[in-house]
Amino acid sequence: MYQLDTSTKNTEEVPPVTGSRNGVLELAVLGSLHENPLHGYELRKRLNTLLGMFRAFSYGSLYPCLKGLLTDGLIVEEEPPDDVVLGRRSKIVYKLTAEGKERLQELLTQAGPSSWEDESFGIHFAFFRHTEAEVRLRILEGRRSRLEERMENVRTALARTRERLDSYTLELQRHGLESVEREVRWLNELINTERAQAADKSQSERDERPGSDE
Repeated sequence: MYQLDTSTKNTEEVPPVTGSRNGVLELAVLGSLHENPLHGYELRKRLNTLLGMFRAFSYGSLYPCLKGLLTDGLIVEEEPPDDVVLGRRSKIVYKLTAEGKERLQELLTQAGPSSWEDESFGIHFAFFRHTEAEVRLRILEGRRSRLEERMENVRTALARTRERLDSYTLELQRHGLESVEREVRWLNELINTERAQAADKSQSERDERPGSDE
């Protein structure tokens, strides 16, 4: 289902490096540059596609983030090869450094409450193919727990205020509840898949051990 598990085992919260960069944007930038270097225009397009799916994205926040990543030595600016034609667009491309790759791996081990929230869950999920199975499962289970708590709060509020709400407000509340219920069902499917894959992997490892056929 996913690919390229990382080798880092630490799943504690990783603090930002210097500066006040938004952690979600930092992860999105480093993750986008993981596959290949990008010039500014392509990076903006990719981030708009990625971040725009989950949250409002301000281009004004991108360049301070890039400046901080450059200052910390996590990315570098390079000129692309001569055979790459970019027209009138900037010829500067951004590339991950070895330190940037290490920082990305650190960010991808985060499985605490911050990775479950609305603002950051989608970004972590977008890079699940680079994330360890154990971390993926912890994030999915944490997200489900958070949504189940939210779902119970909405149901309690509806039970208390149903008679005082007009029909439109009531429908809006029901719509919100149904949306959360759908996501919980989706998470249940993903969690079951992750657990099944982990069980299959464990069984395969046991079968491969010397003497397993005896």
